[in-house]
Amino acid sequence: GWAAEGPGSSGKNRRVSHATARLEMGSLWEEFNRLGTEMIVTKAGRRMFPTFQVKLSGLDPLSDYVLLMDFIPLDDKRYRYAFHSSSWLAAGRAEPAAPGRVHFHPDSPAKGAQWMRQIVSFDKLKLTNNLLDDNGHIILNSMHRYQPRFHVVLVDPRRDSERFAHQNFKSFSFPETQFMAVTAYQNHRITQLKIASNPFAKGFRDGDPEP
Repeated sequence: GWAAEGPGSSGKNRRVSHATARLEMGSLWEEFNRLGTEMIVTKAGRRMFPTFQVKLSGLDPLSDYVLLMDFIPLDDKRYRYAFHSSSWLAAGRAEPAAPGRVHFHPDSPAKGAQWMRQIVSFDKLKLTNNLLDDNGHIILNSMHRYQPRFHVVLVDPRRDSERFAHQNFKSFSFPETQFMAVTAYQNHRITQLKIASNPFAKGFRDGDPEP
């Protein structure tokens, strides 16, 4: 279905208040979520799979919008994977939050009509555990849980637009996209599902050691 964001959209600019976002590949996200989604973070940065993709509606076709994502910790815990029970266990308090970064969709800004024309894919977004990353990747702590968030921001042409900043955006969270950041997959069923459903993992399927 189509997602509504968290708190009500009253007081929002009418050009964002009607925006809706539908998560693409929802059934695949659900499949991963049931197993406990894991996303690899590397020093160089790793793309997400499944890729975060949405279908937008309700934008003003002639207005400009910026689309972006951020990632918020789900709790204040660090985890470890217990192989004997195939489950995640809290293993102490979270490490200090990594620098909060946002990822702007590279087509931003663009007209509402353009954003609504096709599926919006965040396939350039990369996750890293390198606190000193200077490539603009999203910095996450390994063995911590995160919720991706998606934001639609209206480009307000008024000269004093910053006064209205709180009215000019709408945020969306899809609980099925929550994940554990890891440097290597812990749950072998996640590994199997990624190989089975990721077109870029074809090499693994064919028994070829090269990914």
